[in-house]
Amino acid sequence: MSKGKVIVGMSGGVDSAVAAYLLKEKGYDVIGVTLKSWEGEDNRCCEIDEARNTAFKLSFPFYPWNTVMNFREKIVEPFIDDYLRGRTPNPCVLCNRYVKWETLIHIAKIKDAEYVATGHYARIEKMNDRFAVGIAKDKSKDQSYMLYNLTQEDLSHTLFPLANLTKSEVREIAKDIGLSVAEKGDSQEICFVTDGNYADFLERERQNEIPKEGNFLDTKGNVLGKHKGITHYTVGQRKGLGLALGYPAYVKEIRADRNEVIVGSIEEIFDKTIICEKINFMGISPLKENEAINAKVKIRYHHAGENAKIECFGDKLKITFENRVKAAAPGQSAVFYNDDGLVLGGGIITRLLKK
Repeated sequence: MSKGKVIVGMSGGVDSAVAAYLLKEKGYDVIGVTLKSWEGEDNRCCEIDEARNTAFKLSFPFYPWNTVMNFREKIVEPFIDDYLRGRTPNPCVLCNRYVKWETLIHIAKIKDAEYVATGHYARIEKMNDRFAVGIAKDKSKDQSYMLYNLTQEDLSHTLFPLANLTKSEVREIAKDIGLSVAEKGDSQEICFVTDGNYADFLERERQNEIPKEGNFLDTKGNVLGKHKGITHYTVGQRKGLGLALGYPAYVKEIRADRNEVIVGSIEEIFDKTIICEKINFMGISPLKENEAINAKVKIRYHHAGENAKIECFGDKLKITFENRVKAAAPGQSAVFYNDDGLVLGGGIITRLLKK
């Protein structure tokens, strides 16, 4: 007896291929879907042929789905706007909610499917009568940070078949069943900037809006030299500054309105308090005005996390860390976890406070 119909988002890689296989083995009626989101020379995000081959081998229906216009509107244009404002955006967080899940759930309704699934390394658990994403078994591949923005409705229809598997186990499964993608490498860059050169991408997209050279300043306001344009830099960056100061210099702040890049010593790029907006609560109900909780907070994907106090004021959160954190960058996400590794919520870093 079927456990239900599930739409599996397939990237053309090994993770989503094995996810589809595992669901089929468990008795789900699987339908594979690849979202074509970007038209470029290297479509690693939309490898339709490999996904179709997997579906053919495993004997389930497969459909490509065009999301190019939606992806540009909701992901690419905001990404460019953020960089021009001196921020360090995280497009994958927005894409998961506003393109991948929004589209997969739309397709599920069309196909009368109860669930959607992907090859993400994460788990879903219930806490406080709410759904929460949690850290996967393979902590080195865990993607819970990137999924904090999903809604309760999204999670109520979502399956993560790889939650209790390591990457090596996934590859072994793929080998055992003869999938051609068993040894395919992982994607490392943002799908629409495949060479990792954000400055060149921005130049191609918004040539007439790209800020030109301006001043490097230290934290006291002294001019140290000329920078190449703010889109070449991110908070915490050390390499490529071209400054000889007698000490290692790091980007501390980008002031887009003045076309200035502020640099400082390693000590000067640590922060104690940050402000977040565009909050999504996951494992807990939204905090009330002046309500506070304690949690472990990650300020970027590869951050180990730091204990912090999280306070609500209006539609913003003030996060004060127990120990200062390095290079908190406006535009990135702060995601907070409980002791069991479940996501309580998260938001976009907008400001750093000196105290």
